[in-house]
Amino acid sequence: MTSFARDMLNVADNMRRAFDTLPEDARPVDGPLKAFVEGIDLTERELLKTLEKHGVRKIEPDGQKFDPNLHQAMFEIPNAELPKGTVVQTVQAGFVIGDRVLRPALVGVSTGGPKAPPQPTSSGEG
Repeated sequence: MTSFARDMLNVADNMRRAFDTLPEDARPVDGPLKAFVEGIDLTERELLKTLEKHGVRKIEPDGQKFDPNLHQAMFEIPNAELPKGTVVQTVQAGFVIGDRVLRPALVGVSTGGPKAPPQPTSSGEG
């Protein structure tokens, strides 16, 4: 089951890539091409729903602390607003089946802002 599920993730990825090649503003508003584009989107969603029904879950890491067991860091992004090690971008979704990782999520991770200056300590003298 694991190898089959992993192979099906490639199919889902290719469907998402096909859908994403058509920019939002270029998508048809009616006609047969609109139905075709909607069909690709619906088929991808149905595939992911079927995988989930069989225990395959998508990893949604954006905003989470980087976990080397679930994520693979592809690059770092300077971001002073987020703590170091926060996932700021997902390049490719990851998936788990039960407790096992089928594929880690490929992510970009925050390098964090400048380090805070050390807090002065009060010695209690004075």
